[in-house]
Amino acid sequence: MTKLVELTDVGLEIGGNVILERISLTLHSGEILTVVGPNGAGKSSLMKLVLRLNEGNTGRLWRKPGLRIGYVPQKLHLDPVLPLTVARFMSLSHGRRLTVAQALARVGAERLADRAMQALSGGEMQRILLARALMMAPELLILDEPAQGVDVHGQTELYTLIKQLSDELQCGVLMVSHDLHLVMASTHRVICLNQHICCHGEPEQVARHPEFARLFGRPELAQLAVYTHHHDCDDDHHGDVRHVG
Repeated sequence: MTKLVELTDVGLEIGGNVILERISLTLHSGEILTVVGPNGAGKSSLMKLVLRLNEGNTGRLWRKPGLRIGYVPQKLHLDPVLPLTVARFMSLSHGRRLTVAQALARVGAERLADRAMQALSGGEMQRILLARALMMAPELLILDEPAQGVDVHGQTELYTLIKQLSDELQCGVLMVSHDLHLVMASTHRVICLNQHICCHGEPEQVARHPEFARLFGRPELAQLAVYTHHHDCDDDHHGDVRHVG
């Protein structure tokens, strides 16, 4: 597996408020890493750090040279009177390596090409945003609450699709989710975040960790200790590295 991203002791403060503290993680190709945590835990801020939309105050962020990233935001706001079809919306993507038809086919949404964006259901909208993120053949998909506004059945289908795409394309996936139990079958590793990393490991282990139980009120699951992953810093690994602080 190819290393795509590595964060080592990264911290973020905004206006004197600690948003993230001593965050260390690695992500490889073909791997799905899901970030869970309460509201205000810093999940979206972590995504923005990896995207370089925010800069950390301390620590080290490394990205594979020339890393191609596809991003699905938590929400998309469209003018309700803007005449925009799905195909037109998709065609506005830059750096495309797939055609609109190919990307829509990847997510099973070919029939939506001529539909107005404003007429899409929550599940359809998320599939279109995912298809748009696939157009540049990304090595890394960053998905911020990809099941936002989707019913439970649709969420299960969407997470299954994300796992299939990761397997087929061998791209890494960094994903925020509000419900660990819906993504358990579709993720390899989980990080439970609350400004710092409370616990991390395989999903079943995190679901039974005392810190997860404390945050989400599931004391009956607080029985097993979580697997701990050690992050090795490889200074000989060439790439896009930011040292801050």
